[in-house]
Amino acid sequence: MAEVAAIDQLIQQIANEYESLSRQLKLIAKYVEQHRSSLMLERISDIAAACDVQPSAIVRFAQRFGYSGFSEMQEVFRQAYTEQTSAPPNYQQRIRKLIVDGDRQLSAGDMTRAFIGASYAGLNDLAAGLDDVQLEAAVTLLQQADNIYVVGVRRSFPIASYIAYALEHTAKRVHLVSGLGGMHRDQMRSIRKGDVAIAISFAPYGKETLQCARLAQDNGAKVLVITDSKLAPLARAADALLTVTEGSAFAFRSLTSTICLCQALFIALAYRLESDIKEITPPGEETD
Repeated sequence: MAEVAAIDQLIQQIANEYESLSRQLKLIAKYVEQHRSSLMLERISDIAAACDVQPSAIVRFAQRFGYSGFSEMQEVFRQAYTEQTSAPPNYQQRIRKLIVDGDRQLSAGDMTRAFIGASYAGLNDLAAGLDDVQLEAAVTLLQQADNIYVVGVRRSFPIASYIAYALEHTAKRVHLVSGLGGMHRDQMRSIRKGDVAIAISFAPYGKETLQCARLAQDNGAKVLVITDSKLAPLARAADALLTVTEGSAFAFRSLTSTICLCQALFIALAYRLESDIKEITPPGEETD
């Protein structure tokens, strides 16, 4: 759809010029990227309040990127996402309504269904916003890598652990940067030209992951970034950039969409390598 392509181009332009924006315009830029599917419904005063800026700053932001004002920019989003407004409420909307309007205590089943719904909504967003060009670039980086270093801290660590486990089923030499004993940089010390670092981080972003990505760059390695925004600190270090925004319920973000993306990345790489993806199971043991 041409309108969606126009929005993608706008988001990329915002990412390219992000560092030159004022503090206020940076706040608006992040809001626009993270709320692109709902921007068509929001009043300029609501956006200004959410960004803690004056409405005039929203107008300046729109004009900075070639629009006469906020209304013209909003119309582009409205045309792109008009089908979503006429569709039945999605899972995320239903979850919020359940929480806000509920007149009884939620059961474990209610909460579980809420998390499932949030994950479903996140997967829909992942499919809608998938960047095929960047995904191909990511697969190519991994295909050509001599060594692959994987780093992610705190809530990103399970993702890093999983993708390292999956990649070990290829012929690639894979190193999980666990940071045990605070030794993230030490574990990255041998990375060099011809290697790839997979750096995974989501807001509020791990400084250790950013340090590892910079070290990889300094040593001549390539960096594949998995994060939640083209405006994230890690994005500027990326040779290939994959963005994913998770659904959330009860203030907890799911990991479903990121795991799905990593699984797809591994399968695409294995397909490219024509790998024989088989579990190597010691005698007497079963896979899980």
